[in-house]
Amino acid sequence: MRFFKTFLAVLLGLVVFFGICFIVLLGIIGKAISSETVTIAPNGILVLQTSQAFSEQKIVNPLAAFLKDESSEVPGLYQAVRLIENAATDDNIKGIYLKVDGSGNGFAGNEELRNALLRFRKSGKFVYAYGEVMPQQAYYLATAADKVYLNPKGGVDFSGFSTQLTFFKGALEKLEIQPEIFYCGKFKSATEPLRENQMTDANRIQTNQFLGELYSNYLSGIAKARHLDTATLHGYANQNLIQEATDALKYKLVDGLKYDDEVIAELKNKTGLGSDDKVNFVSLLKYNSATSLSNGTGESKIALIYAQGDIIGGESDKRNVIASENYIQDIRRAREDKNVKAIVFRVNSGGGSALASEVIWRELSLAKKVKPVVVSMGDYAASGGYYISCMADSIFAQPNTLTGSIGVFGIMFNLQSFFKNKVGVTFDGVKTAPYADLGSISRPLTEVEKRFVQNGVDSIYSSFKSRVVAGRKLDPAVVDSIAQGRVWSGTDALKLGLVDRIGGINDALDCAARLAKVSSYRMVEYPEIKDKFSRLLKNVSEEVQVRMVKKELGVNYDLYEQLKTIQEMPREVQARLPFSYRF
Repeated sequence: MRFFKTFLAVLLGLVVFFGICFIVLLGIIGKAISSETVTIAPNGILVLQTSQAFSEQKIVNPLAAFLKDESSEVPGLYQAVRLIENAATDDNIKGIYLKVDGSGNGFAGNEELRNALLRFRKSGKFVYAYGEVMPQQAYYLATAADKVYLNPKGGVDFSGFSTQLTFFKGALEKLEIQPEIFYCGKFKSATEPLRENQMTDANRIQTNQFLGELYSNYLSGIAKARHLDTATLHGYANQNLIQEATDALKYKLVDGLKYDDEVIAELKNKTGLGSDDKVNFVSLLKYNSATSLSNGTGESKIALIYAQGDIIGGESDKRNVIASENYIQDIRRAREDKNVKAIVFRVNSGGGSALASEVIWRELSLAKKVKPVVVSMGDYAASGGYYISCMADSIFAQPNTLTGSIGVFGIMFNLQSFFKNKVGVTFDGVKTAPYADLGSISRPLTEVEKRFVQNGVDSIYSSFKSRVVAGRKLDPAVVDSIAQGRVWSGTDALKLGLVDRIGGINDALDCAARLAKVSSYRMVEYPEIKDKFSRLLKNVSEEVQVRMVKKELGVNYDLYEQLKTIQEMPREVQARLPFSYRF
């Protein structure tokens, strides 16, 4: 009897618990699906945080309220640019307050935002920037402001750029794991972390070159904004002159040293408020909720297709992944829609599967036969990211885009010694043909098998170069000389003929309209955003897991991501950057 009482009590408790969870879930879903009208009161100041990260396409996240975020929708990068442009003509917005509190975006993404702020200033409205500690990329964005203020006890990082790669060769040797590596291109450094203990001379040369170009663009933008010269700015970094907030003021990197309340007081004065009045700060996320951006009018359409993340084969529901099957469908839909007069393909990818890149290239090539295709490059459009770009009628990149890296590689792992000596596991078996178990982790490749694999890698590299030759209308010898897996900045890529113009998404859309000979059009975006309820169910574990891991690992999260990339890397030939560059 006691057992049944206990059982019923536990059962009742579980019913109550899951009932409460169900009610909470319904509340979250209800809030996610419901749409409340958001309005902007007059005399508003739009707040933009430099730490806000923008994906290429907007992120709809119904769990935002549950995770204590401000909005269930985070605008994409181009959407954020358009919101800033809209604010320039919005009578309820008097200016922009740039909170310099971190750096959430890459070089090219920041360039898009910075250019949007500079265009906003042409409306006659003000842009004020304030921060306590300003990282270099955040400071670059801040220099688009009329006034840059720094906390009196804060600081500006102005120490120059550096990048660092992590090498795993020693760890693999200790574990008796043998990577078997095949690659084409002397600059193709993606496999270096597994086969070297330090950067090769070729990799050092290319990294010095493109990092120098990124730094040059950085200094040029600041010099123009702060009315200084680049040689002077070089000196500041080389001599480490910016150590205190007073140094930043002395050397004219900022306009004043103020506390937050002093900056707010100035903003009140700027907008005609009294000292006791409250400033109407409007976050970009709130402004996004209150603003209906026009995508244009008319029957003619231009398709803007966002391609961000690793390139993989097949289908995927993951965010920021370029799955070939998904993109074939989107590109084909745009190609077959007679009202779509041109396609703008926005690429922000360091590459991935060479085969998947070829499949996407093919579909874009078919589209190009019937309508203009223009590529707009983001932070990265390299290796596989360049593969899927090279066929376009016109290619736009930012000066600090990383592109090129025309080269491929393949990796297999021989874990025979690891299993035998570290774990005590051995393998044996039978096969019906000599190469039936080629690529097995249980044994090393034979010399003949190594030639087979290398021949496959060489063949794919040759195909990659031929796509570039045809798409860019360059001599094969020229392509071979600028390929070799070498990474180029957007500035150098323009000189070499790998891209056609320096510019952003707006420029690419304008070009597409000209090529299509349309004066007015509606913009349609792909991939289509999944419905909120579906996204809620699919992304719960992903959102929570990423946040927890980042919180626990902190600065070590980047290393975790690199190790995860190695573990998940398929055995097919890859066209991708050397994992990731961190600046």
